[in-house]
This record gives sequence, C-alpha cells and structure tokens, in this order.
Amino acid sequence: MVPQVQVSPLIKFSQYSALVLGMAYGAKCYSYLKPLAEEKRRVAAEEKRLDELKCIERDLGEARDDSILK
Repeated sequence: MVPQVQVSPLIKFSQYSALVLGMAYGAKCYSYLKPLAEEKRRVAAEEKRLDELKCIERDLGEARDDSILK
C-alpha cells in the first residue's frame, strides 16, 4: 500500500472554491430557467385544452349533420 500524499492547501482551496462556485452558478441558472419552463408548460396545457374543445365541437357538428331530422 502506498502512503498518502500531502496535497497542497492551494489545490484543496481551489477544488472547494470551484465546487462552491459551480453550485452557486447552477442555483442561479435554475432560478432563471424554472419560471420559463413553468410558463412553457402552462401554454402547452392551454393549447391542449383548446385543441380538445375544437375536437369536441367538430364531433358535435358532424353529429348534427348526420341527423335524419334535417
């Protein structure tokens, strides 16, 4: 077994600094992108609901046209 090597305090500090900065950057990007994604999901749900309503209206219109009581 090889004995442990002493790592420079500067290297340790650099590693942990990079870790903390990466976490801060990720949190900042997440807080920026989360509202955009929520808005995109809301718009997609609204479009889906409108498409379903159009489909129902079309089906009801076709059912009226097929009536024998014209």
